[in-house]
Amino acid sequence: MKKGEQKRLKSRFPPSLFALYLVTLLLMSGIHIGLVTLINENPGWNTSVQILIPTAYWTLVAVCLTLFTRYQITKTYDKPMKELAKAAERVAHGDFSVYIPPLHTTNRHDYLDLMFLDFNKMVAELGSLETMRTDFIANVSHEIKTPLAGIQNYAQLLRRPGLTDEERETYISAILTSTRRLSSLVTNILKLNKLESQQIVPQFEPYDLCGQLSECAMAFEPLWEEKNIDFEADIEDRATIYGDASLLELVWNNLLSNAFKFTEPGGLVTLKQTSDDTHVFVSVSDTGCGMSPETQKHIFDKFYQGDTSHATEGNGLGLALALRVLQLMNAAIQVDSAVGRGTTFTVQIPTEEKTKESS
Repeated sequence: MKKGEQKRLKSRFPPSLFALYLVTLLLMSGIHIGLVTLINENPGWNTSVQILIPTAYWTLVAVCLTLFTRYQITKTYDKPMKELAKAAERVAHGDFSVYIPPLHTTNRHDYLDLMFLDFNKMVAELGSLETMRTDFIANVSHEIKTPLAGIQNYAQLLRRPGLTDEERETYISAILTSTRRLSSLVTNILKLNKLESQQIVPQFEPYDLCGQLSECAMAFEPLWEEKNIDFEADIEDRATIYGDASLLELVWNNLLSNAFKFTEPGGLVTLKQTSDDTHVFVSVSDTGCGMSPETQKHIFDKFYQGDTSHATEGNGLGLALALRVLQLMNAAIQVDSAVGRGTTFTVQIPTEEKTKESS
């Protein structure tokens, strides 16, 4: 804790308050002595009056001190804590718009002020999480509903009498495509959930990144030949990194899949890998449709798709999954894109020594 903060974390019942009590009681005692002296100087007063005067005096003193003490406790502690209790009750019932203003200005904050500020921060975080949860459920429902609707529609078409073999094959193919999309969605949701909840712990070990990149690229050979896309690869003979090969494979497959998916026939996809003393760099470029600046701000968000029509296959989880994997690998990813110019994703992975230190 900083020195300035220590000064502000003062007690709600400062020593000056108890000093005030001490001075007041001393004054009251002095007045009591004066009353006793006055009574002694008037021996003609009867015994009842001599007893009544000090009793009434100390009764008045006790009542005043009790009321003052209650006022101080109520103002200083009881009232703020009741406000906190009411706010906590509202939050418990799902109201995340609660805000408790601090009791003092910034330069006079004490521990209750800091408690209120932390409470407000916690409520804001809970509100954000609730919004994210709601959006997540809405997006999952939408993404699951789309392939299920396709499966249902084509299954109903299959029940029509008199279908030709060509029509039957078309409907079956559409059903299989929807089931693969649904399976991919569920698999990616489970993977992303496990990564974010740290149920999957990266297994760091040295391996050849160049060999992995070559294998991932060759897996897409049927796709680039089918779409008549030119593919160029410029990678080193060998580059050893320290990471989880199975998790990083998800990243390369996702980047390459997106590049081929959004590149029109006759276009170009490029895979490039370089390295220096501290990092290994991998870039995947395409000559596809590109992305607007607004789209680039959200491409790593869950379920976000630049193609709002959802005409292209995908569920908007691939890049979110890739980003989480790279974060676990202490790596970084950047995107450079423009509408009509294509897109380049660049991944920066630290060398073995740097990764070990950070992990």
